[in-house]
Order: sequence, then structure tokens, then C-alpha cells
Amino acid sequence: MGKTTVAAAIGELAAGTGKSVLVCEMDAKGALATAYEVPPLSFSPTEVLPRLWAMTMSTEDSLREYLRLFVRIPLVARLGPLAHMFDFIADAAPGVKEILGVGKICYEVREQHYDLVVVDAEASGHVVAQIAAPQAIRQLVHVGLVRDQTEWMIDILHDPVTTGLVIVTTPEEMPVTETVELIERVRSETRVDIAAVMANRVLPALFTDRESMVFQDLNSAAVRAQIVAIAGAKVTTVLDAAALTEARRHVGAEHLDRLRTSLGPGVPLLIIPELFTRASGRRVVSLVAQAISDEIN
Repeated sequence: MGKTTVAAAIGELAAGTGKSVLVCEMDAKGALATAYEVPPLSFSPTEVLPRLWAMTMSTEDSLREYLRLFVRIPLVARLGPLAHMFDFIADAAPGVKEILGVGKICYEVREQHYDLVVVDAEASGHVVAQIAAPQAIRQLVHVGLVRDQTEWMIDILHDPVTTGLVIVTTPEEMPVTETVELIERVRSETRVDIAAVMANRVLPALFTDRESMVFQDLNSAAVRAQIVAIAGAKVTTVLDAAALTEARRHVGAEHLDRLRTSLGPGVPLLIIPELFTRASGRRVVSLVAQAISDEIN
């Protein structure tokens, strides 16, 4: 139950309110199709639920669409030599490949083809390069069509009413550390607004404070021996499982406290509980959507 499931859930939740929604998977690994339990997706949006469309990003298809829409070059076959030339340029210049992906998303927003566009971005190590791509291109190109294109993309990305970055993490040491570092990079290298952070797979509390004190007494060596004498040795499995779960939850809570401190005021931390179910699929997407709805309402 990773970030793709969360993106799929946000899309389903928004579509359920009557909005038209596009969910785009940037890395095109097929996780979004698995989440919605549909056949493999393509660059052309597929309606997977009423008012909900899904697609995967393709650099070549995005380049073809850009040339058709803005340069007025009709392309019906594969790009061939032009694609190879583009790959050469993209490897040499920062932001070139990324601009096609983020440009496609910004175009859908600008043209208002959907009420909401949800982007399942690549891993945290790549997302800053994606959202900063228009700025990088603007520094390279000072005049002409490409420069003009970056201007309206930047306007969309830097408008907090239009664009917000939602970071998905888990209550563990490394994911929280990576999230804190990502937040710092986004704030220092871009002007994209951080709309929220979602803590995924958070273990629920088994006990209230009073019940926790009772459990600690029950789990003491002397009392455990008495319970085993009455109920049998298998009861220790239950006690050990409860103790392990509470220990993991407590450690996770400490990591989330550290994350809250780094967020500062104005950025909500939303909790998505551990569902104790299979990792993906329509049912999981709906459960996550309901959890998000409970958090924001």
C-alpha cells in the first residue's frame, strides 16, 4: 500500500464528489493499473471509474503531442531520428526530459480538461527535478517558443491555489528522514507549495492510557506465569504480539513527532492507518480514500 495507492485513492475520493479527475502515473511501472484493477494504461487517458480517468506518462508520446500542438508538426509514426536526437539533448541538458512530463500535466491543468489532476510522481529523489524543470529550462533558454512555454508552466506550479505537493511517507526512521530532506529541498530549490504530508500504514493504538497500564501489569513476568497456569502457554503468543505491536506503534509515533516538528505550522500531517489487508487493488483504494476523507472532514 504505497504512494500509488494513495494517489489512486485521492482520485477516487475527488471523483466521488462529482469532480472530473485525471490520475497520471509518471514512472509508468503499471502500479496505477494494478491499483484500479484495470488493463495496462497508456498515454491516452482511460476512464476507470465514472468521472475518473487514468494514464501513464510516456516521454515520446508527450514529445509527439507537444510538436503537434505547439509546433504544428503532424506526426503519425514513431519519431525515429528526432527521438534519438532528443535523447542526446536530454542527456546533456538538465530538465529537458522532465519538462515533457511536467509540461503535459501543466497543459491539462491550463486547458481545464479536468477539475483535478492527481500526479503519482516518481520517487523522492526525482520529484524535485520534475517540478523544477521549467525553472531549469528557463535558465537555459532566454527567448523563443520554449521560453514562453516555461513561463506559463511556472505560473501554474508556483500558484498554491492551483498546485500543491502531497508527500507520502511511513512512520519509520529512513522514510521520515527522507521526507524531511525532501521538504527542505522543495522549500529551498522550488516555490511549489507543500499542501500536506500523509503518513501511510500507521499502526492504531491497541489500548487507552489506562488499558496500557493494565497490560503492562499483565505482561510482567509474575502475572504472565499465573495467566499461563490458568489459560495455557498459547496465551503468551497473544501477549507477545500485543507488546510488539505497541512497541512498533510507540517508535512510529516518535518518528511522526519529529516529522511534525519539521513541517512547522500550516502543513497538515494526515494519518492513513494500517489496513491489515492486501497491498493493492480496488478495495484497498476505497479504504484509503475513506481514511483520507475521515482525516480531512
